[in-house]
Amino acid sequence: MTKRLLQLLIVVVVFCGCLSVTYQGLYKGAFTEALSTDRLDLSKYVLTFSDEFDYLSVSADRPGTRWTAHTPYGGDFGDARFTDPTPTFPFTIENGVLRIEARKNAEGRWQSGLLSSRTPQGLGFAQKYGYFEIRAKLPGGPGVWPAFWLLGVDRSDRFPEIDVFEYYGHASHQFHSVVHVWSKGGGVQEGREQITKVAPRLLAEEFNIFGVDVGAEWTTFYLNGMQVWRTKSEPEFSQPLYVLLNLALGSGWPIDKTPNPSFMYVDYVRVYALR
Repeated sequence: MTKRLLQLLIVVVVFCGCLSVTYQGLYKGAFTEALSTDRLDLSKYVLTFSDEFDYLSVSADRPGTRWTAHTPYGGDFGDARFTDPTPTFPFTIENGVLRIEARKNAEGRWQSGLLSSRTPQGLGFAQKYGYFEIRAKLPGGPGVWPAFWLLGVDRSDRFPEIDVFEYYGHASHQFHSVVHVWSKGGGVQEGREQITKVAPRLLAEEFNIFGVDVGAEWTTFYLNGMQVWRTKSEPEFSQPLYVLLNLALGSGWPIDKTPNPSFMYVDYVRVYALR
């Protein structure tokens, strides 16, 4: 670990059994607030997008389906290839719950699944500002890397990414929330990260609700309706954002002990806008 990392300001707040750790100064322009007692209030919001996963609506290129099985900008990431959907893999639905499966194919290569609410042609759902949430149970075991995240539709110059959660299976007691502003030619320009600690195995053994409220001034993150982090919204957040969820593997962590198969379960995805 470098001296610069050792000098990071760490704010630790304990509330209702959850430990919330905010790493400030990871990137230029960090401005955050730690955990508060604020609870989510959706009384002033209206539902604008919902998938309760009573049935599966996904395709490789999404002609008339709710989801597409690839990122709109093209390309995979991590150590598992995101595959075109078949009737049995990588997406299945049972009793109103979506299951995303990661497993090795006959050649020993990992495959898994990703869902995007927007296509490369610009079709599908995206929304400027509002509250975005998922209710999910995450896989256990080292090497798994599930996520629920938002991207801006405008990738012409600087574009935003909001990671509502990223989870690394070797650390089952915590998840990461991250905001980025990416430059088309120069990598990340702005960014902040939050690590929220929870009871061991909570995320892999129970369904939990992860959400983010994106506004003009603040971007606020929630776990099970409780605020865990609030950070200043960047100007680039002021555009329609679309939804992605996936079960990836790796992110630099070994996958030699990753359970084969591994599963991520999703009860629903919902998006709200202010009335």
